[in-house]
Amino acid sequence: MQILKDSGIDQISMSPEARKDRTIEAIKQIVLKGSETRPLIIAIEDLHWMDKSSEDVTKDLLDSIEGSRVLLILTYRPEFVRTWDAKSYHSQITLNRLSNRKSRFVMTHPLNRKEIELELENLILSKTEGIPFFIEEFIKSLKDLNVIEKKDGIYHLAEDIHAVTIPSTIQDVIMARVDRLPEEAKNLLQTGSVIEREFTYELLKTVSGSSEQALLSQLSVLKDSELIFERGIFPDNAYIFKHALTQEVVYDSILMKKRKRIHQEIGNAIEKLSQDKIDEQFGALVTHFTASENYMKVADYSRLACKKAEETMSMHDATEYARKRIAALEALPRTEELQDELIDARMALGFYLFQTANMVEAKQSIDPIVDAVLKRGLKDKLGKIYLILGFCKYMAEEELPESIQYLEKAIAITSETGDFETRLHAKFILGLVLAFNCDFEKAIHHFDGLVSPSITVERAWLVSYLKSNISVYAYDYQGMVGLGYQISEEALRIAEESGDIYSKAVAYACHGTSCYYRGLLEEAEQYLIKGSKFTEKINMVAHNAVANQWLGHVYCDLGNYQKAQDHYTTAIYVRVHSGLAPSSTKLNRIALLRAKVLSGDKDINLELMYRYVRENKVRIYEGCMARYIGDILLHLDESFSTEAEEWIGKAIDADNRNGMSCDLGRDYALCGEFFKKKGQSSKAKEFLEKAIEIFKRCGADGWVQTTEETLSDSHLEILS
Repeated sequence: MQILKDSGIDQISMSPEARKDRTIEAIKQIVLKGSETRPLIIAIEDLHWMDKSSEDVTKDLLDSIEGSRVLLILTYRPEFVRTWDAKSYHSQITLNRLSNRKSRFVMTHPLNRKEIELELENLILSKTEGIPFFIEEFIKSLKDLNVIEKKDGIYHLAEDIHAVTIPSTIQDVIMARVDRLPEEAKNLLQTGSVIEREFTYELLKTVSGSSEQALLSQLSVLKDSELIFERGIFPDNAYIFKHALTQEVVYDSILMKKRKRIHQEIGNAIEKLSQDKIDEQFGALVTHFTASENYMKVADYSRLACKKAEETMSMHDATEYARKRIAALEALPRTEELQDELIDARMALGFYLFQTANMVEAKQSIDPIVDAVLKRGLKDKLGKIYLILGFCKYMAEEELPESIQYLEKAIAITSETGDFETRLHAKFILGLVLAFNCDFEKAIHHFDGLVSPSITVERAWLVSYLKSNISVYAYDYQGMVGLGYQISEEALRIAEESGDIYSKAVAYACHGTSCYYRGLLEEAEQYLIKGSKFTEKINMVAHNAVANQWLGHVYCDLGNYQKAQDHYTTAIYVRVHSGLAPSSTKLNRIALLRAKVLSGDKDINLELMYRYVRENKVRIYEGCMARYIGDILLHLDESFSTEAEEWIGKAIDADNRNGMSCDLGRDYALCGEFFKKKGQSSKAKEFLEKAIEIFKRCGADGWVQTTEETLSDSHLEILS
């Protein structure tokens, strides 16, 4: 992410995800524009060691090269999990062990001869088992041991082969070659292996303490052995191990005490050489000081790495360094000063996890420090602690009364301390909690005023995010659909003007939901599909589940029951694996059963469905769950007719009691369908007219039209 720092991107107001998205987009455009000039071949090796940010860049690039003149070559070990196998322009070549014929061909390269004695050939084949790197290294090892010799232009085994121990594994082969090096060269190679696979001459010279002449002499020996290769021009050159396995084997051969000492020396050398650009070395310093068990320095550089990750908006990296900081601090002797550091570190980790909606882990990270923070009265920390506890109680445990108490405490404390960001989060989440509890007036009270402060700090993406959520949870749910649609449309406009992927992801999902509430199903489908794609791209699990849930509702009402099932299944998967919103998961499971029944699959577990209702803890789902069960029973068979009517009645009572007008209209419409199916046209007309009246009052124009068409069909039946 640092590569575009000088472009001024860090001065532009945008969300964390947007900054990352724009950086990835810039890299992608460089590649695509370059391919217009001439064909490009890009090779990315060892994906199994790739970090999260690099993986995101690779995925996005791979998604974009179809039709362009780019050949992207990726290498990785079998255990690497790929996501692109289904793409038509992807071809996979599994590099299996070589056949004997191909192995014989590889043998000719290090021997520079095609003529090889059969006994020698069989020895090489049996030991190396078709692994190209092993074949080359094994032959070099045999040469070093003087086990093979050339006579009359043909390589064959020496007569005294049985007196020599021949390495039997690739690790043995590598170490046999390393052990035959001069002691100074061997020590230098070990130092290089501790640095990493590639290391600079400057760093190696600083760590080794050797004179330039001695160092270059030893490096020449290592190059001649072909264990390392040189890149660049002296003195700005670097060296790289021929193979990653060579580095691993050499590193593992170093005694632990010596290895720790070298790591410490490397860390010290990096500090000395990188004083003016130390921020570029935080990751390396954390790695080396961790291995040398210099935990104080690990904690210091992990803290700085967290801040850098925040600036570049890589919350994944920030979280990982926060964990490393905590682990380092907990390895140190306990002091009062250390306790303050631990509180700060755990608080930082908790807030990173909160921002990425990992609520269970966020709570686990702060649990060990809650008592200490309360005892010391650290108000600057208490606000965030109450925020995290309140959000966790709401999103993971669904204990709404406790959630409200914590969030109200967070608002009160942050009002005193002036922590604007935490206060904004707390007021927003409290508004959501109250809305889910159908206390819409109080929810709007907390939502009011959130947008104005955010405008003053010029964060348009945040304005869009807030408006998008408010449109659905404050207005659509309580039946003020016209206003909800208007606000979500405005939020979408702001998001699209800003180009911010984070706000666009939420805006598409929420405007799609508003379209559904208005009864504009085709429009809802388009926006929700976009919302689903964007939220998946930036790993917004909560809103991705929302987008897929409402896509399920849309397809069910359009009669595309298979697609509805697919999206309900996705929403369930996302929610189960994130540990968030268990009652939403239960709603989706009931909706999934409804889609199955409407498609003609009537083999369902009714008791399981009733259990979901009993376990629901969220008031806004009471009416919807009851309505879906009524619809399921209505479409099973006539024997469930009485139960269907009872559940539709429960839906009407719940939505009436909870003030969810538009959902109440849906209940009355289903009730009309029930009586229409029973042949009671006058009652069907009565309830359909009630539904139309409610939909008109809500501003749900699409549902008005749909219900009027149903009513018209009912009139035709009466006339006939």
